[in-house]
Amino acid sequence: MSVDAVLALGSNQGESRRILAEAVGRLGEHPRVSVTARSPVVITAPVGGPVDQPDFLNMVVGVRTDLRPFALLRWCQEIEHRFHRVRTVRWGPRTLDVDIISYGGLHMDEPELVLPHPRAGQRAFVLAPWARMDPDAQLDGIRVAALAERAPDADGVRGWLTEDGS
Repeated sequence: MSVDAVLALGSNQGESRRILAEAVGRLGEHPRVSVTARSPVVITAPVGGPVDQPDFLNMVVGVRTDLRPFALLRWCQEIEHRFHRVRTVRWGPRTLDVDIISYGGLHMDEPELVLPHPRAGQRAFVLAPWARMDPDAQLDGIRVAALAERAPDADGVRGWLTEDGS
């Protein structure tokens, strides 16, 4: 049975724009994952970690998959690894971060994976691109666009990149 999931991607090290574009392509290389939608790329201030790091480029993608949640998590982590993701400082600089934000309507709380993502409803860097990708999207019954407007980091959304990179 296929499930619709939402993934958030972010990068602030290396050629972030290229990394995000290639990561989206790699997500769809798995025979059991298809990318169904993608948001524009948003420029955002770092949240929660060291303040002396570059701005992030963030985006959200919709996927349809029949992978179970932990298998999808492993696939996302494999893609991070391909882009030399190193986990040293929590919420620190990174070449690529791929998080599962929602997986159908599943709610789970396991040490490795919490769904929906536990901080998604408070993070404009996830909510703003998600609302652009799907204006009718909801997270736990609340419109994603409304959550984005009142997210604590809403003022950190600094701009949007167009398809041509400007």
